[in-house]
Parts: sequence; C-alpha cells; structure tokens
Amino acid sequence: MEVFTQQLINGITLGSIYGLIAIGYTMVFGIIGMVNFAHGDVFMVSAFIALITFLVLTTWLGIGSVVLALLIVLIVAMLLTSLVNWTIERLAYRPLRGSFRLAPLISAIGMSIFLSNFVQVAQGPRVKSVPPFFNEVIVLMSSSDGYDVAVSYKQIAVWAVTAVLLL
Repeated sequence: MEVFTQQLINGITLGSIYGLIAIGYTMVFGIIGMVNFAHGDVFMVSAFIALITFLVLTTWLGIGSVVLALLIVLIVAMLLTSLVNWTIERLAYRPLRGSFRLAPLISAIGMSIFLSNFVQVAQGPRVKSVPPFFNEVIVLMSSSDGYDVAVSYKQIAVWAVTAVLLL
C-alpha cells in the first residue's frame, strides 16, 4: 500500500508538471495560432540571459544591492528575450503563415533544436545544477520494512502553482 501511495503522489506531481507545460503551449497557441516547440527553449535562453546579466552586474560593475541587481536583471532579460522572440517570429514563423500546417511545426522544431544547440555551444555542455530551495519532506506514512511515504515541499509547491494557474 505504501508503494502505491508514494507512486500516486509522484504521479500527481508529474501530471501537474505536464499541466504546467500544457498551459504554456496553450497560451502560445492562443496567441500565435501554432504550437511553438521552441517555447521552453526561449525560457532557457532567457534564464541564461538573466544569469549572465546578474553576473556582469555583481562581478564587473560591482552592484552590491541584490534587489537593484535583480530589478535590472528582470528588465534586461525581458527586453533581450522579447528581441529573441521577435527575431524568431520574423525569421522562422511569419514567412510560413499561409503555408500548409506542417511547415510551421517543422520550423518550430528546428528553432527548438537550434536554440538548444546554440546554448550548448555558447555555455558548454556541462551540467550546471541549481541548489534546491526545498529539501525537507513530510513523512505521511511509515512502514515496518523502512519504506516511508513522503511528500516534499517541492511537490507541494508544484501542486499549488499548477492549481493557481489552472484556475
């Protein structure tokens, strides 16, 4: 029973993550009228823009205030990411607006592959992990064979964000 309960918790968490991805694709589809497979890759590029901007501001320019640095990072990342999105739309999507339905889909997949490879070449293929914000777990049930049923605060945060965004 413990294994089933733990897998149910894991399944709900994974389903919530799929729901968040679906919300993103639905929003993009509603705006531009096509499935943009490069959607997540644009977020990745934006995260790298934000990281590089933060490092430049704090290391080279010596800004000591984290709040000011994050505000500048937010503005710079939004501006540069919107420029990346505008360029993608002009080069890859707008020329294919009137064509058959498969062409924009292939273009979106190609743009996703291009962005992934561009970041891998620019930043290197090594994994850059981020330390977790939530390490603690809540043990719901404990069995005699040492198998605990637990839910982490990270899973609860995923559930909460998904519920709020779905509403």
